[in-house]
Amino acid sequence: MPKPLTILRKKAKRGDQGFPRATLAYYGPDDKQATKAVLGIFRNQEDEGTILRYLSDDKDIRFKIETQKTILAQLQEHAVQSLIIREQIFGCPHEEGIDYPSGESCPQCPFWEGRDRFA
Repeated sequence: MPKPLTILRKKAKRGDQGFPRATLAYYGPDDKQATKAVLGIFRNQEDEGTILRYLSDDKDIRFKIETQKTILAQLQEHAVQSLIIREQIFGCPHEEGIDYPSGESCPQCPFWEGRDRFA
């Protein structure tokens, strides 16, 4: 049986297959280790989405088989047709306005201060 990460990549490579759609992004204290995965599932264009968060303190979450299996199970449960994955770490795992004040840099992740994660 193929590894879960291989299955996720293949699903993403298929491109837009319509709804339901999902996005998968990884976050971490720097650009080397992801400690958080965020899966967004959208049933249709008007849907605000279901957001699921997965956390890891001991290992890069992108390579945790248990997390990959859980994400695959969610995709199957919601009959997701299209998947967009950003495998590079997208930014700090802490949430602005929740974990630290809006408009400021995260005090726990100095690596991301002043960096444009969209560039």
